[in-house]
Amino acid sequence: MSSHLLMVLTKKQEVDAIIRDTIDKVLVLRFGRASDPVCLQLADILSKSAREVSKFASVALVDIDSNEIQVYVKYFDITFIPSTVFFFNAHHMKMDFGTADHTKWVGTFHKKQDFIDVVEAIYRGAMKGKLIVSCPLPPERIPKYQLLYKDV
Repeated sequence: MSSHLLMVLTKKQEVDAIIRDTIDKVLVLRFGRASDPVCLQLADILSKSAREVSKFASVALVDIDSNEIQVYVKYFDITFIPSTVFFFNAHHMKMDFGTADHTKWVGTFHKKQDFIDVVEAIYRGAMKGKLIVSCPLPPERIPKYQLLYKDV
């Protein structure tokens, strides 16, 4: 796996800094753990795509097992891993995937081009001032999961 080519963030200050300092590019943060096979599969897709999206996106991995990261795990409601969150100029970018949750991509991408297409769509929307964009992928290539609400 080539996930070692991507920056791994384990401290809240590192996440704060990369969100704040990534300007005019989409910031892709994959929340997960290095021991999980699906997280490793996604990390491989992200690292293989990093060069192709480097003109308009930066990619980093966030270790959800780090105590300092728990504030972000709670804030973004990371209950399934891997979960991928997108930012542009410190704004949380959302995407309508046809699911109940527009705040993050849950699961892995089927192929490298799917990831590139999603990041391109977010970048184009962000450059037009949008904070939510439509997913360019067909529904069959979007991971499905069931949302469970506690105490509802």
